[in-house]
Amino acid sequence: MKRTIAILLSYVLLMTCLGGCAHNTALGPENPVTLTMWHVYGSQTKSPLNDLINEFNRTVGKENGITINVESVTSSSAIDKALHASVNGEPGAENMPDLFTAYPRVVEFIGEEKLLSWNDYFTEKELSDFQKNFLSEGYFNEKLLMLPVAKSTEALYLNKTLFDRFSADTDVSVDDLNTFEGVFDVARKYYDWSNGQNFMQINDYYNFSYVGMKSYNSEFIRNGRLRLDDDAFESIWIPLAKTAIYGGICLEDGYAASRWKTVEIIANTGSTADVLYQPTEVIYSDNTTESIEAIALPYPTFTVDTAGAIYRGGGLFAVKNKDERKNQAAYIFAKWLTEKEHNLDFVTKAGYIPVTVETFDALFSDLSLIEQESYRSVYRAVGTMQENYTFYALPLYSGASDIQLSFEKNVKTVLTSAHSQYIKRVSNGENPTDVLNELVVTSLNELKQLSAEQGA
Repeated sequence: MKRTIAILLSYVLLMTCLGGCAHNTALGPENPVTLTMWHVYGSQTKSPLNDLINEFNRTVGKENGITINVESVTSSSAIDKALHASVNGEPGAENMPDLFTAYPRVVEFIGEEKLLSWNDYFTEKELSDFQKNFLSEGYFNEKLLMLPVAKSTEALYLNKTLFDRFSADTDVSVDDLNTFEGVFDVARKYYDWSNGQNFMQINDYYNFSYVGMKSYNSEFIRNGRLRLDDDAFESIWIPLAKTAIYGGICLEDGYAASRWKTVEIIANTGSTADVLYQPTEVIYSDNTTESIEAIALPYPTFTVDTAGAIYRGGGLFAVKNKDERKNQAAYIFAKWLTEKEHNLDFVTKAGYIPVTVETFDALFSDLSLIEQESYRSVYRAVGTMQENYTFYALPLYSGASDIQLSFEKNVKTVLTSAHSQYIKRVSNGENPTDVLNELVVTSLNELKQLSAEQGA
């Protein structure tokens, strides 16, 4: 394989130089290049991708004079902001990295012309190995600007140790968590059983709404606008709002895994990649600790007849460079990272889904390849979903990132306010059912108003 890549590389470099790039020299240890990189996979101290990059630098990278230098491991939103600052030349902004992971939305403000088209380097045969639905997200005007290297979907995580205690005292079971109707019913019962503790956190209300609307054969977004007046949105809002206002859903910002650690919640919906951060023990307010069993379940359904979930995760971008060596180096690294052995090693340590057909089939045909039970639980859930669910990619449209962030904030704002009002009014003697029903309606109207004011 290495010999084949080296031969192909030599041929491409020769053709490039004959085209008038004689000032660029061939890749090799005698002409080394360094590619800077920003990515989202893990943290600086716990990153499966960093481990793989170190392996690449020691082996194929060293043979070809390529070093990948990871400058930042952070969130996708932080990368968006940093890229935006770099593009606009804002004071104190970092230089654009040679490689970065992001969602397709960044192309809008970076510009297609500044990004490397991967299909100028990968052959048609190489690209045919990728899962088509993953690959299709990265095309812009026939240019493959975003290369999939790992994808994820969403699941429901559960602290089964504490749930089993709750279950023993009530009439609930894990089977009740198959649907959002059941999840919300359980959340309200847990709130009562635990004397006011939240059962769960929903990490992405935008994704929740998108899949929910699809489940009712409708669209959450049309022509770049949120369709909050649609009857289908009301159908998914009412049970969510009823539970959040009554109690049982955490509406604060921050990561669910942190709240697991301190037992502020015992469940959450989120990316399958969140398994990387799920704690194996919890700490109580009296500073005692306890080991827990955590499991992943398929993403809850909204209706009996439909099941769906979001395919999450961006992809790998490269900045087009005048030095052709850097473009070639980006290709060699990207090709190496998406090969079966390396991609399987990467995704199974981070809760992601492989991006090529061969690797995908290899993983789901033998889950014993996965060492940790918590990770096997994730892939069992994904396997169930793969058989029965429809998967959706979020639509790309102008201003999508800002609209998504605003929607998340607005949902939490109106529901937090409504929950506070509910507690106050009920404590003052008002009828709980009447107050709850009223606040469910007013919260929806407030959400619509906020979205309208923001042009969403």
